[in-house]
Amino acid sequence: MIEQELKILDDFPPVSYDTWKAQAVTDLKGVPFEKKMITHTYEGIDIEPVYTPESWPSANDPSGFPGSLPYTRGSRPLGHSLDGWDVRQEVLHPEPADVNQIVLEELDNGVTSVELKLDAAATAGLDADDPRSAELCGRDGVMVYSLNDLDQALQGVQLDVVPVSLESGAAFLPAAALLAALWEEKGVVDSKALGAFNADPLGTLMRDGALPQPLDVALLHMTDLAAWTASHLPNVSSVRVSTAVYHHAGADSVQDLAFAVGTAVEYLRAMTAAGLEFNAAVGQIAFHETVGCKFFQSIAKLRALRKLWAKAIEACGGDLKAVSGTRVIVETSRRVMSHRGPWVNLLRNTAATFAGAVGGADAIITLPMDAAVGLSDESSRRLARNTQLILQEECHLNQTVDPAGGSWFLEKLTDEMAEKAWSLFQQVEGQGGMIKAATSGWIAEQIQAVESRREKDIATRKASVTGVSEHPDVFEKDLSRPTPKYSELRAKAATRLVKWRHDRRQGSAIADLAAVVAESAHGTGELMTAAVNAARAGATIGELTATLAGPAANRQGASTTPLAAHPYAAAYEQLRDMVDAYAQAHGGKRPKVFLANLGTRKEFLARSNYARDFFGAGGFEPVENDGFTDAQAAATAFAASQAEIAVICSTDARYATDVEQVAPKLVAAGARTVVLAGNPGSNEARYRAAGVNQFIFLKCNVLEILRSMLHQVGVQQ
Repeated sequence: MIEQELKILDDFPPVSYDTWKAQAVTDLKGVPFEKKMITHTYEGIDIEPVYTPESWPSANDPSGFPGSLPYTRGSRPLGHSLDGWDVRQEVLHPEPADVNQIVLEELDNGVTSVELKLDAAATAGLDADDPRSAELCGRDGVMVYSLNDLDQALQGVQLDVVPVSLESGAAFLPAAALLAALWEEKGVVDSKALGAFNADPLGTLMRDGALPQPLDVALLHMTDLAAWTASHLPNVSSVRVSTAVYHHAGADSVQDLAFAVGTAVEYLRAMTAAGLEFNAAVGQIAFHETVGCKFFQSIAKLRALRKLWAKAIEACGGDLKAVSGTRVIVETSRRVMSHRGPWVNLLRNTAATFAGAVGGADAIITLPMDAAVGLSDESSRRLARNTQLILQEECHLNQTVDPAGGSWFLEKLTDEMAEKAWSLFQQVEGQGGMIKAATSGWIAEQIQAVESRREKDIATRKASVTGVSEHPDVFEKDLSRPTPKYSELRAKAATRLVKWRHDRRQGSAIADLAAVVAESAHGTGELMTAAVNAARAGATIGELTATLAGPAANRQGASTTPLAAHPYAAAYEQLRDMVDAYAQAHGGKRPKVFLANLGTRKEFLARSNYARDFFGAGGFEPVENDGFTDAQAAATAFAASQAEIAVICSTDARYATDVEQVAPKLVAAGARTVVLAGNPGSNEARYRAAGVNQFIFLKCNVLEILRSMLHQVGVQQ
C-alpha cells in the first residue's frame, strides 16, 4: 500500500558540509578539490560548489528588507511588482523621420520609454554643415542638431507619459536644452516632464578621448544642468554615472562597481562645491550598468551597487533616504555581442535581461541581436523588445521583490563583491579621486591586468564564445544590414538646418547666452536657462556648444588616451573576416582541413568534434568522413580532399600504434601540415619524427595556432 504522506527526511538525513566535502574529495581520486570544484573569478572571488546556512549568516537580516537600508534588496518596498520595470529601447537610426516611425512603433508594442542616442557629430557638439562633421554625421546615432530635428523625431509621442532619455556625449547641456525647449513648447512643464539628460563628462572623456572644453568646465556645465533640473523638473534626472566605457574595455564586476561609486562621488563633489544642496545633488544621479552573460555575477553586481552607494552617502554624511530615489538602468553588454553567430545573441540578451530584472533594475535596455552587425531592423528590435515583455508579462519576474534575497550563494557573492569594490574605491580615492585615477592611466592599468587574463582565456578557449570560438558554423549565411548613405543624409540635414535658421531667427538669445558664459561663476542654472531660451529661439547643437565654450581664442578642450573596447569575439571574428576575404578572392574557395579520423566512430568522434570546432573558429572548412582503419586509405582520401592540412583524430591508444604509419603517408600525399588532436605527452618526439608538425589540445593557444595555419595556406591579414 502506498503511504499517503511523503516522508523523505527519513531516507535522506541532513549531511554536513564537511561530510559532503570529504566524500567529494574521495570521489575526485586525488584531483585537488580547490582545482576541480571551486571556480575562481576575475574579481578574485572563489565560487564554492555548495552553499549552506553557514556560508551567509542571516541573523538580524543583514541585507535589510526591500525599501529599507542598506537598499541591497531594492529601494522600493514592493519593488516593481505593481507596475513592472521600465522597458526601454535605444534608437540609433540617423534620419529623424525614420526614428519617429521606429519610436511610435516601439511604444505601440510595449516599450515604456525611449533612449535617443545622438550621432557622432552632435555628441561632439557639431552641426551637419560644419566641415569638421563630414565623417561624423549619421554615425552611431540620430542626426539631431536643432529643436526642429528633435521635434520631428518625437512627433506624436505623448511626452507627459513617455520618458525620454538622451545620450549626447560631450554635448549634454546643448542636447538637454533642446529637449527642455521641446517640452516647454509642448506644454510639458514641471512634474509633467519625464526622462533623463544623462550628463557624464568623465565617462565621455574616457570613451572618446576628448571634450570640447576643459574637464573642469564640463563639470561646471553638468552642475549648472543639475541645479536647473532640480529646480524645474522634479521627474527628470540630469547626471548619469555609466561604467560602460570601463566595462567594454575589460573591467570586471568589482572594478565596475568601484569606478561607478568613484565617479558618482566626484560628481557629488562638483555639484555641492558649486552650491547645490547635497540631497538634491544625490537625487540628480542615475546609474547605468552594463551586464553580460555571467548571470549570477550580474545579479550580485546590481545588488552590491545599491549597497555601496548607500555606504558612500553615509560616509559623506548625507541623508540616506536620498539614496532611495536613485535609479539603476541596465543595458546588455556590447562586449558579449558577436557579429558571427548573431542568433546566439538572443540567448545572451535573455541572460542579461533576466539578470537585470532579478537584480532589481529600474529600467532595462535590451540590445537588438544584430547590434554588432549594423543598424537594427524591425525584426531584431521586436525580438529585443519581446525578450523583456515575455520575462515581465509571461514569466512575471517583477512579481517577486528581490528573488535573490536570502539565497546563501547570492547574498554572500553580493557581500564579497561589495567588500572588494569598496576596497578598490578607497584605492581610487587614494589616487586623488576618480578623475585623476582615470586621466593618469591608473584605471587603464587596473583594467588591463584583468583584460590580459581574459584574453589569454579566450585565446585558449578556457573562456568560450558560443557560435564563434565554440561550435562555429563556417557555412553560416552572413547577416548584413544596409549601410546608410551618410553623405546624402548629411546634405539633407544641412539643408534642414539652413531652412531652420532662416525661418526661426535667433534674435539676441545666443548673445544672451554668451553674456552668461562670460560671467565668472556658474552652477545654479543660469547657463541652462539661457541655453533653453536660445534653443527655443533656433540655436543649434553646434551654435550652443560653441557659445558655451566661450571666445574662440580661449577655447581649449580636454584630451586623454581613450579606453579601447575589447569585444570577446573580436580576435576570432578577425580571423573569419580574413578567410572570407581570401575566399572572395579565390572564387569562393576557403582553406580546408582534412579530419583524418582513425578507427571506429566511438574512437575518433570526441577529438574529431574538437578539431572541427578548433579549425572552424578560424574559418577553415572541415572535410569529414566515417573514419579509416587503413593508413593508405586515409592518405588517398586526403589527397582527394584538396586540403593542405590534415588532423589525425582518435584515441591515445590508437595513436600509439597508428600515427607512425598514417603521418608519413599523409605527408607523402601532399599534407603541408599534419596535426594531431590530443596532448602527445612523452610520445611527442616519436610523433614529430613521423611527420606530425602541430599538436592541439585543451589549454593550447588556439588563436596563435590558427593564425600560423592561416598564414601557411596563404591567408594574410
